[in-house]
Amino acid sequence: MRRVCARKLWSGEFAAFITGANLVLEYVISNAAVARTFTAYFASLLGLSPDTWLLKVPALFSDGFYFLDFPAFAIVCLLTLCISYSTKRSSILNLAITFGHVLLIMVVVIAGIVNGKLKNLVTAGTPDNKAGFLPFGVEGIFDGAAIVYFSFIGFDAVTTMAEEVKSPSRNLPIGIVGSVLTVTVLYASMAAALCMLLPYDKIDARAPFSSALKSMAEWRWLAIIVQLGACLGIVTSLLVAMLGQARYLCAIARSHLIPSWLAKVDDKSSTPLRSSIVLGIVTGMCALIVDTSVLLDLISIGTLFVFYMVSNALIFKRYVRRGVTNAAPTTAFLVAVTILSVAFLGFWRTGSCRFCHAVELSCCGVALLASTSAFSLLVPEVASSSRWQAPGMPWLAVLSIFVNVVLAGSLGPKAFLRFAAWSVMAVLFYVAYGVHSAHDAEEACERVPPVRSNGC
Repeated sequence: MRRVCARKLWSGEFAAFITGANLVLEYVISNAAVARTFTAYFASLLGLSPDTWLLKVPALFSDGFYFLDFPAFAIVCLLTLCISYSTKRSSILNLAITFGHVLLIMVVVIAGIVNGKLKNLVTAGTPDNKAGFLPFGVEGIFDGAAIVYFSFIGFDAVTTMAEEVKSPSRNLPIGIVGSVLTVTVLYASMAAALCMLLPYDKIDARAPFSSALKSMAEWRWLAIIVQLGACLGIVTSLLVAMLGQARYLCAIARSHLIPSWLAKVDDKSSTPLRSSIVLGIVTGMCALIVDTSVLLDLISIGTLFVFYMVSNALIFKRYVRRGVTNAAPTTAFLVAVTILSVAFLGFWRTGSCRFCHAVELSCCGVALLASTSAFSLLVPEVASSSRWQAPGMPWLAVLSIFVNVVLAGSLGPKAFLRFAAWSVMAVLFYVAYGVHSAHDAEEACERVPPVRSNGC
């Protein structure tokens, strides 16, 4: 069994399992958090308090109270039925809602540009607060980026639909890159419009756009539409994310690292029905019981870890092929990139004098550039028959590793405690069940049929 464990560690199965476990957990947590925000927005749309539909019950294991969110549980259950019924019909529903949502975003951006003031971008509403275009400096940018990072969860879910897409090698890269660019532009435009409408310290974090528009008499009607659009946006976000999380779990189950019955594809709907239902129940229970503030504390670290691991795997896959190339140079390079990124983060957060700070950061940056240049020149890529590959290798992946490490350093200790606790549980499950089940399946040459769409 020791040889089996060593072989699986070399093959990357253990790293893939830990990455997949964190990815599934982040989807469940983020979906539960988004579902709970739906209740608040929908209540505001009807002119009610965001807490109107929350049921207050005494906490069992701590002081205080739980606020049970039954509308959030209901919306998760409804979408679970939708994605279990048909992938194609779910996609049509998502496309229709998204089209209307994008139009609403464009209207809000226009309203912000027309009625906003440029001076709000550089001034504070309260004189005692920090002012300027970057009131909290570069560190403020990274702190904010680390918090909103989970907003980009979902684009990777497109890859889980590869077996249900025509010409995936062509259409998936176009869909992923195009959607990321489009959403990034819309996200930045919305943020700029909001900051033009109100100084940053006057923005209501619970309902920023609707409250900003309500402050202008001629645009109060738009505030209601914004609240409706927020509800629709939450539905589309949940729909796509829940489609993805079920297929992630299905893919892990095919490898027999978790019970393989979760990989069963329904004959009528051609969807991973069991995975969809199981994760739908788990997501619904989290949305029902756990408060949004607690959920948000648990999200970003796992997402950063997943993208960090994917970036490492991208380099390893591009430059290493078992039995053909030596993995030692690539492994050493990846370790060096991580160490230099952590060193840069440490110097940045704990710098003493300004000159020493600049020297330390410059040395780390130069070392990172030099090592990447040497690696790209000395280690050749492995030939691949793939029709599409990520461009700018290894530079793009190295930049991703660096950014993920730096952003992770902006998170609080609770995030790392959650990550450590979940990772320990995942390792224990892998050692106790996953590695043995996968080995037995390999010995028996078992195969689970892939997901195929019948046009439903």
